[in-house]
Amino acid sequence: MKLDLENPLTSSEEHQSDTITYLFASEFDHMPSRNLLNFLETCDHFYVSFRHEAISLILQAQYSCNCGPFIPYLAVNFMDRFISRMEIPQGKPWILRLVVVSCLSLAAKMENTDFSISNFQGDEAGFIFDNKTINRMELLILDTLDWRMRSITPFSFVHFFISLSQLKDPALTQTLKDRATEIIFKAQNEIKLLKFKPSIIAASALLVASKELLPLQFPSFKFSISAFECVKEENLLNCFDTLQEMVENENGTRQC
Repeated sequence: MKLDLENPLTSSEEHQSDTITYLFASEFDHMPSRNLLNFLETCDHFYVSFRHEAISLILQAQYSCNCGPFIPYLAVNFMDRFISRMEIPQGKPWILRLVVVSCLSLAAKMENTDFSISNFQGDEAGFIFDNKTINRMELLILDTLDWRMRSITPFSFVHFFISLSQLKDPALTQTLKDRATEIIFKAQNEIKLLKFKPSIIAASALLVASKELLPLQFPSFKFSISAFECVKEENLLNCFDTLQEMVENENGTRQC
């Protein structure tokens, strides 16, 4: 069954009477462990460099393999969770490329999308992996993540939080969703956001989009989200500030 990032539950789980409650209760299981954030916040050179280069390679796949943005997004999710739980040996640069290739392969399988590893593997770095080697790494990633591959991401919560906005115009609702989705995609590189739950990132991205596109509705939308019992307001505001700063920096760069 193809993974829908907006609704990651399998058919066996969809019978639950309160799907959104299940998503909120389970999202911690789909986040990187605190270890990775500690390494990155203390500027551990190896992990900072590893993550930066890995994300760069994963994003290249969107163009070299002509795949949509959800496969790279899912691959980064797998990669972050994997390296946060598995010690990565240093001095072996081929491991980075093998992890990237394997995460992309797994993400493509979850999306039920044809993905040619040969199109992505280049010989510029001297690392070409056969299917057997990639399959072994895929199994290691699967075991490390306890086979939780139907990732709960910010996209899983976007529809729910949009419903709190009480927007009646479908066109405005779609515009708000599209802008929040764009912000979520771009925010995946931001180290500071690794500490926030997917639901908080989704809510914050929608608030940033609302402030930008629908400023008159922003105060009431912010109040509705902050009042929701599963949202910790302090985390929401901190995440909102981080995303707002990211958007402002991006706009400033464009103007320059």
